[in-house]
Amino acid sequence: MLGLNKKDFGLFLIVIALTVLAPFILNPFPTNSAMAQFNAGYPDLMQRFVIFGIFAIGFNILFGLTGYLSFGHAAFLGVGSYSAVWIFKLFTYNVLPAIGLAVILAGLFSLLIGYISLRRSGIYFSILTLAFAQMSFALAYSVLSNPKFNLTNGETGLQVYADDPQMFHGAHLPDLPHLFGWSMRANNQMSFGGWDFNFNVGYYVCAVFLILAFYLAVRIFRSPFGLMLRAVKSNNTRMTYTGLNARPYALAAFVISGMYAGLAGGLMAAVDPLAGAERMQWTASGEVVLMTILGGAGTLIGPILGAGFIKYFENIFSKINESVLHSWFSFLPDGLEDVLVAMVYPFVGKGWHLTLGMLFMLVVIFLPGGLVEGGQRLMKLFGKKSKQDAKGKSTQSSPAE
Repeated sequence: MLGLNKKDFGLFLIVIALTVLAPFILNPFPTNSAMAQFNAGYPDLMQRFVIFGIFAIGFNILFGLTGYLSFGHAAFLGVGSYSAVWIFKLFTYNVLPAIGLAVILAGLFSLLIGYISLRRSGIYFSILTLAFAQMSFALAYSVLSNPKFNLTNGETGLQVYADDPQMFHGAHLPDLPHLFGWSMRANNQMSFGGWDFNFNVGYYVCAVFLILAFYLAVRIFRSPFGLMLRAVKSNNTRMTYTGLNARPYALAAFVISGMYAGLAGGLMAAVDPLAGAERMQWTASGEVVLMTILGGAGTLIGPILGAGFIKYFENIFSKINESVLHSWFSFLPDGLEDVLVAMVYPFVGKGWHLTLGMLFMLVVIFLPGGLVEGGQRLMKLFGKKSKQDAKGKSTQSSPAE
């Protein structure tokens, strides 16, 4: 169905269900309960889950299939954001033209960088992409912010102002990014018992793009083109000896991956019409590498899981402060409460990077294949238990027969 085999179609349905039901899945605890600290069903965070999921899916097409490790994909993310904001400034707040331009320009920029970088492989390729990303960051931060041709607005960031032309912006339309009049910030809240569920237009627009991006990634993985990319990763030298030139395939994967990054950047600007040079820093490129490896490089759903894992725990750990810790340990004697708070606090709040780093180390050490491998192990474990239970029941029933 839809050109997918049974297994892939089932996985596709799982992704659709997760995205559609995210407001319920991510709010498991009542709003006023102590455990509400671990809820993640509010619009800003759900949007980040989806946008970085798209970013990671695209990066996985390059790294997971070809084995080329790029440290410069944040450059395409930034190009997508800047492109979208310029559409908002010059023409219209409608997100579709902005997203379309973001994808096209990111694709052209990735074609240029990929054509040069793919002349080398291994660590040399990674260093080249990192160098291009840092050059792009420097251009956006300083060179292109020259008052004579201010394209990026430097460290302040590019944003939309009231005196911008916006040639096709009608008076009846909202003064915010919208989809044919539906504001991306429009939010409906539904209360059920002690739970509050948020249904945000911006999130569901991003979710539709995630579903389409995932479907396209599945088709690429299962296509003859995807098979050629796996051959590049498996043994590039042997592939060359057979008379096949691997570089065009790797370049195509690089461009597709860059266009995914541009799409993610355009969606970032669509939910928050601001573009800054910090989106092009090497740390953003490193983050998508971590997401892909953490979820499972070369797998279909792994990058989405990795993006959700990192963004969820980044948000949870960073907002735990001393008052939250004191409320958690308030049932203990005062002295013991203060000791536990003093022990835990360095790992949360401003120290959330340390805790997230330890979680990443644990996953890499015990699950080399990422979170997907963990899920596969659990399925095998429960599958063995069910088989053992079935055998036990059959042996118990045989004497009675």
